[in-house]
Amino acid sequence: MSPLVEPAWLADRLQDQNTVVLDATLPPVGVTPPVDTRSRYVAKHIPGAIFFDIDEHSDHSTSLPHMLPQPEVFSRSMSALGIGDNSVIVIYEQDGVFSAPRAWWMLRTFGAQNVHILNGGLNAWIAAGLPTASGEVHRPAATFHAKLDHDAVKDFAQVQQMIAEHTQGHTQILDARSAARFTGAAPEPRPGISSGHMPGATSVPFTELVEEGRLKSPEKLREIFSSKKVDLQQPITTTCGSGVTAAVVALGLEVVGAKRVTLYDGSWAEYAQHPEAKIEKTS
Repeated sequence: MSPLVEPAWLADRLQDQNTVVLDATLPPVGVTPPVDTRSRYVAKHIPGAIFFDIDEHSDHSTSLPHMLPQPEVFSRSMSALGIGDNSVIVIYEQDGVFSAPRAWWMLRTFGAQNVHILNGGLNAWIAAGLPTASGEVHRPAATFHAKLDHDAVKDFAQVQQMIAEHTQGHTQILDARSAARFTGAAPEPRPGISSGHMPGATSVPFTELVEEGRLKSPEKLREIFSSKKVDLQQPITTTCGSGVTAAVVALGLEVVGAKRVTLYDGSWAEYAQHPEAKIEKTS
């Protein structure tokens, strides 16, 4: 089954106590003043939805953004939110496709079995004529046992090994940042970090996978990956600036049937600061 579900699918299951709906909207990058997505959630959300703060549920022991926490920490925070091992989880965001896939990837990587993304998010829900609610929502505590899938995550050393092997044609690293950041023509949003890309990486800006606030059709996604010579039968690692939009590419790969997809959690925020990193520019 595709990880994407439609508003009618969720509406049919919304009253089921085992269904957990999460608003996982991160503020858009580079917007000043920052968008208060939690306040927007409080003002309008799908009935019963709880707010999933990606930063709050990430690793606070590192200066790197959005990193996965330790499994025991994630277990406690998900249990406190009311997410159980057997919950049917549906994730959405308030507008566009940006951060909900990161929440989807986090939960999947920590062992949640039944995780979906609402195709088109809150806007699609409203466009379908379905009701919204306001105010904070709190669910009764549940029990979530997080078990990290180490095969889903790449670290710097593993990425270095992949780069060393790319001349042999065995490596597929898909970079979700903008083409200008990839080539080095545009600066990185984080100060002190050079733009450019990893040797052997392929530019797949996540925005190319999105159309009218939702992921493009499987047919269009296959065309995009094919045009970039991505072999869906071989291992693929996705990366971006901080590990968020890399999950959009991972979601797109899942939709088209790629089976061996990993995500570099540190992404460019880690890689470009590392003294051993090789950075290429093509601008």
